[in-house]
Amino acid sequence: MALPEGVRRGNEQLILLTEAAGQKARALIARENQGNFLRVAITGGGCNGLSYKMKFVPVAKRGDILVRTAGVEVVVDSKSALYLKGTHLDYSNALVSGGFKFSNPNAKASCSCGESFSI
Repeated sequence: MALPEGVRRGNEQLILLTEAAGQKARALIARENQGNFLRVAITGGGCNGLSYKMKFVPVAKRGDILVRTAGVEVVVDSKSALYLKGTHLDYSNALVSGGFKFSNPNAKASCSCGESFSI
């Protein structure tokens, strides 16, 4: 499949979804019907200064990096890629502390909820 104009191909050294995360993301893509790409981004805010954002989008944007991992097409903007390099995304069905979990080797500190971090 050809990449949209201005979109670069990345690999799992940028971001890797575990099989559990991929399975859940694929189910949510089908259920939510918001788009076939999972956008992962870093924004300012949260307990530790930076936070993770995820949403489904219909198209990749110019400047994005596209990574195919665990059967999911993940798009990351080039600025967020600097903070995400080497990140693993997992998913747990656990009743307490379940959901998507980021494991980011670049984070020097993270909050207990795991949704924000600092460099």
